[in-house]
Amino acid sequence: MFSRALLALAAAASVSATSQGFNYGALKSDGTTPNMEADFESQFTAAKGLVGTSEGFTSARLYTMIQGGSSTNEPTQAIPAAIKTGTSLLLGLWATGTQGAFDAEITALKSAIAQYGDDFAKLVVGISVGSEDLYRYSSQGQLANAGVGVDAATVIAHIGSLRGNISSTALSAVPVGHVDTWTAWVNGSNSAAIEACDFIGMDAYPYFQNTMTNGIDVGKSLFETALSETQSAVAAVGNKDVWITETGWPVSGKTENDGIPSLANAKTYWDEVGCPRFGNVNIWWYTLQDTAPVTPNPSFGVIGSTATTTPLYDLSCSNVTSSSSSSSASASATGSSASSKASGASASSTASPSQGGVSPAGSNSTATTISTAVGPIATATGASNGTVSTAATPSATSVVTGSGATMVSGSIVGAMGALFVAIMAL
Repeated sequence: MFSRALLALAAAASVSATSQGFNYGALKSDGTTPNMEADFESQFTAAKGLVGTSEGFTSARLYTMIQGGSSTNEPTQAIPAAIKTGTSLLLGLWATGTQGAFDAEITALKSAIAQYGDDFAKLVVGISVGSEDLYRYSSQGQLANAGVGVDAATVIAHIGSLRGNISSTALSAVPVGHVDTWTAWVNGSNSAAIEACDFIGMDAYPYFQNTMTNGIDVGKSLFETALSETQSAVAAVGNKDVWITETGWPVSGKTENDGIPSLANAKTYWDEVGCPRFGNVNIWWYTLQDTAPVTPNPSFGVIGSTATTTPLYDLSCSNVTSSSSSSSASASATGSSASSKASGASASSTASPSQGGVSPAGSNSTATTISTAVGPIATATGASNGTVSTAATPSATSVVTGSGATMVSGSIVGAMGALFVAIMAL
């Protein structure tokens, strides 16, 4: 175990001291059109050159290894795009579904290793087995109609399967973990899953904590509490890094209690939550672009419907202090812990826009998501994430019901697409 941890640290260090980027789904925001190599390449290029950013956003988090729209186990075309643009990758394997569906993810990963070799391997900073599966499986997730999930034992078994399949490959030393909402990580029944991981990926969206005061004025403190409580839960099990795998504030869409989407509020959240961490910790923002070809409700994109380097709001951090790269400075600023606030809330507000569903595609329709990793798009627009999850917010218990509440996460859409492909391949 100790040697494995050292190898994982060495592998991560060989790529970059820290990773900074966005989440990318297998499908576009309509939930049906797959992102192809050219789409990924244009987005990765735009992310690296965003006006106002001093350090390029040069990493991409994926929800599935299977190419959207593929009827086989074809590896995602995000890989050749990443090689062309020098974009590092947090790979994702969709973990909800049959064993055959997960095996298809493994097959796609092994095919990618064989096809792209060291050019691919050197870009991989980590591999996530699943996305918000534990949340969707929980009573909170079920109450929120967040979609089908799996329990900790299944996640652990899938992690073991992945490790066995990559043990003799160029990715053998890459850190392996799982991405979930903070409420899933502070749930003691999932401690064994924490132990099985090299890293923990946390998704948190204060905007969706709609059973409590959740305006932009307390967005930072809600996020800090979620992160602090996750870190505490992880520390109780072992010394694991917590990576911020999804967070953001919408630029448009429906109001969630005090959470109001707007360019100004998205800028404030970027400044207060993102800027202190960019370049200091591993973080993947949600999201670069979610309005092509349709605009979801809510919409989290920092750029509009074209892959441009001109953002919708000022992304510069020049006037923002970066004193807190860790998390806890204001973790208790709200006067009570996120978990105590969240108690009684209804689980649906916990999931991330991209994950609420069953698919890694990241579309966001309502709780029925099975699509293929397009990213967290809300249901209201008909995006196809299909889940009702509310975005991994610290208060994860608020129940947003119906299509409006669901911000189906990118992981779901991506996953669903992957699941569909895997089923067809069997």
